[in-house]
Amino acid sequence: MISIFDYFFGQYAEYETVDIILEAIAIVFGFLSVIYSKKNSVLVFPTGMVSTLIFVYLLLKWELLGDMMINAYYFIMSVYGWYIWTKKIDAEHVTPISRTTFNEKKISSAIFLATLVFVYLVYTAFDKWTSWVAYIDTLTTAIFFVGMWLMAKRKLENWIFWIIGDVISVPLYFYKGFTLTSLQYLVFTIIAYYGYKAWKKNLNSSQQIA
Repeated sequence: MISIFDYFFGQYAEYETVDIILEAIAIVFGFLSVIYSKKNSVLVFPTGMVSTLIFVYLLLKWELLGDMMINAYYFIMSVYGWYIWTKKIDAEHVTPISRTTFNEKKISSAIFLATLVFVYLVYTAFDKWTSWVAYIDTLTTAIFFVGMWLMAKRKLENWIFWIIGDVISVPLYFYKGFTLTSLQYLVFTIIAYYGYKAWKKNLNSSQQIA
């Protein structure tokens, strides 16, 4: 009978030790990034950039193009988000948490659709439509692209996209054989839920003061 440990972590026996260590480091910084995001701290971006850079390397090596593109996009949007979050709207205040406007909802829809098309073209070019996993990858990539853009804009609704994407990613990464990353997304789901509540409370408090 296969032990529980082998069932969840047996696939790591085939991985290089350095890759396991790198994945663990990336997960730690990923946790820090989400925690800082929940706290509405700009440190979400430098910690997230460390995590995404490592995952870009690992996912490219493992030929998981959709996941690799997500993390490459995260890195780029982290640079943008870092700028937005520290940009002062007046002499004393930086960009605050706010709700998504109608125009931003249209942009979010455009990002979602454009991502679906982009990933489809990339997967077609590299002949990656070999499993149902590719279709789920395409969907989660689009969800996370919108979520990251909204987070960079400091929009409350970014958490909704993270929660949806994280819930899908938990079984998906386990199926792919990346148990540690699957567990990471499980914790991300929990943090994202509380992140949404914390940001909503912050927003409501700011509106009452105003």
